[in-house]
Amino acid sequence: MSEPGSGPALSLVVPVYNEEGNVGPLHRELSAVAARLGRPYEIVFVNDGSRDDTGERLAALAAADRHLRVVDLDGNFGEAAALSAGFAHARGDVVVTLDGDGQNDPADIPRLLAALEGGGDVVSGRRARREEPFLIRVLPSRVANGLIAALTGVPVHDCGCGLKAYRRALIADVQLPRGMNRFLPALLGVEPARVVEVSVQDRPRGSGRSHYGLGRVLVVFRDLLALPLLVRRPPPGQVMARGIAAAALGFVAAAVIALAMRALIAAVAAGLVAAALAAVCYNVIRFVHAGERGVFRVRRVLDGTQSIEHRDRRRGLLGQEPAPHLQPRLGSAGH
Repeated sequence: MSEPGSGPALSLVVPVYNEEGNVGPLHRELSAVAARLGRPYEIVFVNDGSRDDTGERLAALAAADRHLRVVDLDGNFGEAAALSAGFAHARGDVVVTLDGDGQNDPADIPRLLAALEGGGDVVSGRRARREEPFLIRVLPSRVANGLIAALTGVPVHDCGCGLKAYRRALIADVQLPRGMNRFLPALLGVEPARVVEVSVQDRPRGSGRSHYGLGRVLVVFRDLLALPLLVRRPPPGQVMARGIAAAALGFVAAAVIALAMRALIAAVAAGLVAAALAAVCYNVIRFVHAGERGVFRVRRVLDGTQSIEHRDRRRGLLGQEPAPHLQPRLGSAGH
């Protein structure tokens, strides 16, 4: 835990996109819960290129609250990138994440922290009762969660729950490609025995509308194919991606030959394998590029009444801008 005066012990990270009606109430709830914990804390809202008044409302809140930091991204990079940016700027020994729509209840945070202090490295919320349509959201989510647990051995039954607690050392350098936040904590390589689940409340959305539709379900199942490779240590690299691509082309050729021979079943089977390998290759390449290039670009950080512009912004580097508290140290090292 941080020494007194050395920085926050707890960081509450909230990615938001077009949540102008939710950031104010959520900030009040988080502040009230964090104040009762009796430990130094910060609240980090990551504004993922919102097109409504979310940015303006967060700026006003930051000017009045020394505990609040706003990481303003230079575009809309997606929830996974926004979480990566929040992780990069969080300074607490423990990092708690929440969705920005108000569905996660901040009152559950103390229970997650207690479970973390009880010996876990990651604590994941498990929604006891989902406030969403069963057929198009809940049922596909349960199927996907079961497959994730089976493929990775990590016993998390609700990967889609945004309320999670992490030891900061696990996530400090994470760069998540779009959509890969759904597979945390499996992607972190945490030992299954060090992952704890805690039952949490699921509330109706505070205001606005959901940013996710049925199409996301199909994307989740597509990305699941690559998961057994992505959780490996060390993670896959370019060599593996090229090998998978070559295998996919081989099966495409096999499908063409089978069609020419009028072996329809064999052609369909080879085509399906080729499509699956192409999906795996696509995600391995995304994962490699994310680690090499980063996944977000920061426009500014609002810290109290100060606005800190990032020096590397005009270089177009994604995820390479150091957090403000790291800049002096990096600068002194000649970077």
